Amino acid sequence: MRSPFSQRSRSVLTAVRERLNISRLAIRHAGVTLCCWIAIALIGVFAFSTLKYALFPDITFPVVVVSAAAPTTVSSGEAVSPSGTNTALETESQITLPLETQLQSIEGLKKVVSSTFAGRSVFNLRFRVGTSLPEATEAVEAKIEQLKLSSASETDLSAVNFEVLPLNLNEATVASYALTSERLSLPDLTELAETEILPELTGLSGVLRVDLLGAGAIPPDTVNSSANDAGGANASDADPLLLGDLQASPTLVRFDLQSALAVQIVKEGDVNTLDVARTVERAIAQLQENFPEVSFTLATTQANYIRAATRATIDSLLGAVVIAVLVIFGFLRSWRATLITALAIPLSLLGTCIVMTIFGFNLETITLLALALVIGIIVDDAIVEVENITRHIELGAAPRQAALKATQEIGLTVSASTLTIVAVFLPVALMGGTVGQFFKPFGLTVSAAVLISLLVARTLSPVLAASWLKPKTVRRPAPGQKASQQMSQQMNQQNQTFSNNGKFSLPVSEPAPKPITWVERSYSRLLSWSLRHRWTVIGVAVVSCIAGLMLIPYIPKGFIPQLDRGEFYLNYSVPIPNELPSDLASQVPVGLSAEAPTDSPTDSPTSPPINPRMQILQQTFSYAESLEEDVFLLPEVDSVFTTVGRQGKPNEGRLHIQLKRERDRDTAAVQAQLRQALSDSSDIATSVENVQFIETGGEKPLQIALLGEDVDVLSQAISEVKTAIEALPSLADVQISGAENTPEQIVEITRENGRRVAYLSANLAPDVALGDATDQVVAIAQSIIPPEVSVDLGSDSARIGEVLGSFGRTLVLAIVCMLAVLFIPFGRLLEPAVVGLCLPLSVVGALLALLITQSDFGMVSLLGLLFLLGLLDKNALLLMDYANQLRREGMKRTEAIIKTGLVRLRPILMTTASTVLGMLPIALGLGAGAELRQPMAVAIIGGLLTSTLLSLVVVPVLYSLLEDGWVRLTGKAF
Repeated sequence: MRSPFSQRSRSVLTAVRERLNISRLAIRHAGVTLCCWIAIALIGVFAFSTLKYALFPDITFPVVVVSAAAPTTVSSGEAVSPSGTNTALETESQITLPLETQLQSIEGLKKVVSSTFAGRSVFNLRFRVGTSLPEATEAVEAKIEQLKLSSASETDLSAVNFEVLPLNLNEATVASYALTSERLSLPDLTELAETEILPELTGLSGVLRVDLLGAGAIPPDTVNSSANDAGGANASDADPLLLGDLQASPTLVRFDLQSALAVQIVKEGDVNTLDVARTVERAIAQLQENFPEVSFTLATTQANYIRAATRATIDSLLGAVVIAVLVIFGFLRSWRATLITALAIPLSLLGTCIVMTIFGFNLETITLLALALVIGIIVDDAIVEVENITRHIELGAAPRQAALKATQEIGLTVSASTLTIVAVFLPVALMGGTVGQFFKPFGLTVSAAVLISLLVARTLSPVLAASWLKPKTVRRPAPGQKASQQMSQQMNQQNQTFSNNGKFSLPVSEPAPKPITWVERSYSRLLSWSLRHRWTVIGVAVVSCIAGLMLIPYIPKGFIPQLDRGEFYLNYSVPIPNELPSDLASQVPVGLSAEAPTDSPTDSPTSPPINPRMQILQQTFSYAESLEEDVFLLPEVDSVFTTVGRQGKPNEGRLHIQLKRERDRDTAAVQAQLRQALSDSSDIATSVENVQFIETGGEKPLQIALLGEDVDVLSQAISEVKTAIEALPSLADVQISGAENTPEQIVEITRENGRRVAYLSANLAPDVALGDATDQVVAIAQSIIPPEVSVDLGSDSARIGEVLGSFGRTLVLAIVCMLAVLFIPFGRLLEPAVVGLCLPLSVVGALLALLITQSDFGMVSLLGLLFLLGLLDKNALLLMDYANQLRREGMKRTEAIIKTGLVRLRPILMTTASTVLGMLPIALGLGAGAELRQPMAVAIIGGLLTSTLLSLVVVPVLYSLLEDGWVRLTGKAF
């Protein structure tokens, strides 16, 4: 068959290779090349030293809370709403609906959730990620002013008390320290904390505020006159959380079974957690010296887990580097070649640190995952270059000539393959929504790392190879032949690789290398058989693809794997006493100040004012001791920090449970036993909660929403669904909104984006995937609800769909960009078509590995699949480009394919072995945060094992089949 390559195409491709051969320029100016990379390394070290450690990227979730309270009057000691807003239904009509209509037109608003009670509406406005929180707050305030001035509502909204609070969830608690003293009474300790300790901590760099917890334990008359007062005497005072005065809400604290005070340090939103934690640790140590009568005990902190998780990821990354270097040495058997290849890793990583510093990224879980992921690609670039140079030296070329020839031979291929990887990962950085912002650092870090590794492979590696690698040992001259004559013959053989114009051309007469090792022999036989039975190979590939896709329903589907942090929460709430006023009983759970007005006619001059909030607070506190005793029955528990009155709600408490570092069971197992122990408690509601990977406002991972117009129908439907799923072993702590609603009285109405809604939320049992549990609950709900009610998802349950949808669009864009880049080095559609058809087969091994290990198919494992697409593309390019080079020089197609397979076998196996073995430490799930890293490593290992066989067998077969098909169809070659 005649060659499909015209003389013109040969000339064009040769010219392109010459122009893109920056290696020739680097070798010619070796000194400048070395100086440039030394400078990059030094700048990279400085950049690395400036990077901060964190748990996740700095992302602001813009949330604005609006509280609208109808004006109240006081009658017989009770706060009463004015006529027209005495019930939740009337409040919805007169306040909620007009305000909802007004707010929905705000630009950038993503979701509006409102809760309506008698005389009060609370709105949670969630804006798109990236929206300026101050600008969003100003827009909300402007809309409220417009509404107050308008007369669209029957109620005089100008008299409604509106409060607007912007919430920056990055303003998180860094640490809490319990304060106890054997010499000081609690009031004295409170006074000391307020006058000496709080001012010292508040003035620290990066600290937004310091909250004093536990001051609610001092006498009520003192509380009413202290800074811990909830903010006034009127019963209509709003929840401190809603008014931005959370630190002033009275609370009670216990630490390890003892009453205590606590200082809670909240950082500024844009400040690094570990920086603030270190500053606070030094300040606490100094305070301990200044006040020896006070014991400062660390109760909670984010810093320890952040340090442990980042250190574990870095250790895994370093382990991958060491393993990669050992694998390279095992293949090349040359410490010089291994050192040249290994130098590409730190230089590429240091160069990436420069880019990360420019973009303001941190060394957090996502970027460290990106760096661990690109080790295989970084090594791959250097492996291909150095291995090809070594191969030419083994064929007899001098090191400098081998470097020039090898880099020209594969320069365009390596450059194009790296650009296709950028085309795969860069769209990840451009994804929209919350997921896109979360993975922007990932996409940019990977793209920067592979581009820098390309520069290292194309410039520094050839320079070092030309200088450090030794030429092939010259054989002793035969009898009667002078050494100079033999050397002259070898030089003539080497010079045959040059064309008349001084440029390299391939040695056409050079026969295909003979297989030496058993691996080469086996592969040679397999490839020859595959080329003779092409349709059988394609059939097996198609069946494998179908079988892999059929595995998807059996793979656990999740969002972000739950981390075993060695800590968790036990939240509990107590019922409101029946003797409280009805309006107070309905409002206290949502955070109203429950203090009765000091000017109430029932107050006597000689008795202190009635303080229902403190009564509820003390009642809630009384349950803490029994709960702590149950918790300490677990042998894994190290400490318990209890706070009552959190978020301004006096009927709610939280136990922060810290487990021992050395324990036999994981956190999920401890949680399961605790839930079982608490199941007998019927007078209080408890919920065992994980510490969220990203703080989103206390949501449970599983949440479904029932949407409808009739409140009674919604309340009945959500109650029936709860009853039906409470017995499911996959769920725990099932709760519903509007639980207090009855057919006779509607206490709470929830609305989402203009529609009435009822929520059901739950935690997951151990080893239960979120996607599977969500599907199960949705199926049960749909079998129960009436036709006029629909089901929607919320919380992490909804984010699974967002993740899959975003990645689906990103994947399509990445494939289109990748195939477009592939057209550049080949100038025809055959090679991009081969890669495009092979892509679905690359995920078969990944899906099988996820199924075997029962790892979640979620956000992290999807990143591993993207990596597989890039690596498959890289290997396919190496094979097809070299085969095309051989054919352009006159070699027949079958011979060219077989020779290409044998020549490229070693670098492909080296890349696969180094990446697979390098991912093993991550796949084994060692260290803090391993649950997040493991699914990606598992997917990569499984996918690489199958995609390597795919690259070495299916790509050559499909390459030949498509070309034959085109020739038959058109009568001419490509």
